[in-house]
Amino acid sequence: MGVVVAGSAGLVVPQAFATVKTGEKPALLARAMAALKVHGSSIPYHDVIGLVDFSAPSREPRFQIVDVGNGRVVASMLVAHGRGSDPANSGWVERLSNRPGSNASCQGSFLTSETYSGKHGRSRRLHGLDAENSLAESRAIVIHAASYVDRGMARAHGRVGRSEGCFAVSHDDIGQLLARLGTGRLLFASK
Repeated sequence: MGVVVAGSAGLVVPQAFATVKTGEKPALLARAMAALKVHGSSIPYHDVIGLVDFSAPSREPRFQIVDVGNGRVVASMLVAHGRGSDPANSGWVERLSNRPGSNASCQGSFLTSETYSGKHGRSRRLHGLDAENSLAESRAIVIHAASYVDRGMARAHGRVGRSEGCFAVSHDDIGQLLARLGTGRLLFASK
């Protein structure tokens, strides 16, 4: 089954996101909405936001796209965290860092920026808006796809692989994620 992507002349994209329960509201929503209010003038579009809940294990779909109008999750997917955030490779975030060379994920409010094609294919740049992620751009913290983020791996090993701090999602999810969480929107990550 597929979905039609708005503004794409009827382009049908395969539905790869995890099933979302009707009425589900994420735990981080109140904090993300407060961040949207604080950074609102820097964020052009307030229709949808991305949330990453680093308090959940990597085996769970903890990257969510949320409709701001009703607070409902419209898509949910697996996402990796950085090696430096989980040195024991347990699937759980132990620490977050903004330090260059830490290979850790960082938290806070990010502004989604343009897409580009790099070593991981189509990816989206991010600009950190808070002190705890102000170096995201210089650290090249982006949204990209990776083969180590896979539902089968999550089931078999109880975790997905780790990035160098980037928000890495599965190859099945990257197209819709980039389309739904376009340029000029909030991505909020926290533990």
